Amino acid sequence: MDIGGDGTLNGLQPLAERLPVVLSPKTIDNDLGLNYSSEPDEWVRVNDPAVKHGFRYKRAESHTVFDLNQIINYVTPGYATAVFVSAQGVGRIRTTAESHRRIAIIEVMGRHSGYIALGTAYGQPDIILVPEQALDLEHLVERVKHIYDLQKNVVIVCGEGIVDEQGRELGAETKSTDPSGNVVLSGAADALRAKLIQMIGDRYFQLYRRGDSAKEAIFTRKVGHTQRGGRPILFDRFYAALLGSKAVDLLIEGRNNAVSILQYTTSKGFFVEGYDANRFRDRWGLIHARYMHPELYDAKLMKPSKLGIEYLLPIFSNAIGNDDAEHMRQTLFDAGNLTQPYHSINTDVHKRIRYLEGVA
Repeated sequence: MDIGGDGTLNGLQPLAERLPVVLSPKTIDNDLGLNYSSEPDEWVRVNDPAVKHGFRYKRAESHTVFDLNQIINYVTPGYATAVFVSAQGVGRIRTTAESHRRIAIIEVMGRHSGYIALGTAYGQPDIILVPEQALDLEHLVERVKHIYDLQKNVVIVCGEGIVDEQGRELGAETKSTDPSGNVVLSGAADALRAKLIQMIGDRYFQLYRRGDSAKEAIFTRKVGHTQRGGRPILFDRFYAALLGSKAVDLLIEGRNNAVSILQYTTSKGFFVEGYDANRFRDRWGLIHARYMHPELYDAKLMKPSKLGIEYLLPIFSNAIGNDDAEHMRQTLFDAGNLTQPYHSINTDVHKRIRYLEGVA
């Protein structure tokens, strides 16, 4: 049994030819799943000599009606905690933006999937930008000025993979890659800041007596890896346990190359099921990361759409438990933290390995 996202599921495919394997989902990006069961059939190959294999994958136009009740794997454990951390970060950065009358650009994870950015709506940012919607800079600048004229501060949240009108990622690609092999982006927030500085200009802020330059008035922050670390909140802990248990059941039932998935319907609420991993594959056998469906996002308001709000509500209405607050109260300022070193689980694992090697 493995735990992970779409990359892990792709890696399991050769193993499934040799031994029984199942997957229990866990990914903060919420990109393991399907917006509807026929979604893999919409991927096509486009010839492109500039890329490694001479082609790239592209989504064809969808002709399927989107229904929240038909989503395959409604949400993955890890997502709720990532949004919890990001939304809190937005609220904290708002204090600085408001007191100093600044424009803050906050970058959250989500290379191709805008779910985390969408969820930060709980932190009440003024503008949310997602990778699935190409950036209209003129509309963005117009909106930024309107909000700044009204309240003298603006908070923008952007996913790390946001793209311009030509579909190019704003964050410049570097020569390094992440553990999954994806090219690391140098920073969408910094690239967006540079464009806003150029388009808004110094004079705008000088008229408001808010500084000598746009560079001074516009700043960026990355929530970074804090989104994916620490103690998960109740929603993630509870459903991760159910999905893990279901994955074990799938193995006991003799299933192979299967995924335990978390489903949701308005009539039943959340429940777990088993799903054949082959149904995630496109016609060439590849499993793609799930994109946030465009109907969840209002491109004009640059915020969650009505349907997007309906998507988020079941996840977060009771996502935090009383024990989450109690755990923080009991552990964060524990006096022992001042004197005792951090104890890593890796230490115990290595001790056990060395013991077993010695016994053998």
